Amino acid sequence: MSKKITVIAALILFLGLSAFNYHKFYVSIYQIDFVPEKKRIEITARIFMDDLNLALEQEFKTKINLGEISETSQDELFLKKYVKKHLRIFVDGREKSILFLSKEIENNVVIIYLKINDVKKIKTIKIHNNALLEVYEDQQNIIQTNFLKKKRNYIFTGDYFVEAITL
Repeated sequence: MSKKITVIAALILFLGLSAFNYHKFYVSIYQIDFVPEKKRIEITARIFMDDLNLALEQEFKTKINLGEISETSQDELFLKKYVKKHLRIFVDGREKSILFLSKEIENNVVIIYLKINDVKKIKTIKIHNNALLEVYEDQQNIIQTNFLKKKRNYIFTGDYFVEAITL
């Protein structure tokens, strides 16, 4: 129960502070859903824009302007490469290709839409998410999953995999 309260509290803080340009904690939120009728996994990530830009700048050694007037197509290309490297999902022991659909900016949060196609069924899933962990020691990546009506929450605070989840 305390894990659910922690996730809910973090979500409320994240949404409340997303209206401001300053925050003292480092958190991102990922929603990962299996949609069997569409035979795919849908992923939505919400990451503070300034944290993401800093992570991309460190990774690619260049100025990044996601969400800014000066944003370029190269900035979005770097975002795609970063997500591919730092978010990995394995279904039934096989790594799946995550497709970047789009992104949007809401206040100072980058919302990223992703999907994994051709997922007919899932017996186990394994998730790896170390985004922004190289930038902030106290970064937390909260992952909320919904697979076959089983909802679960995870908090990533280090470079590790969530053990295979049997569904």
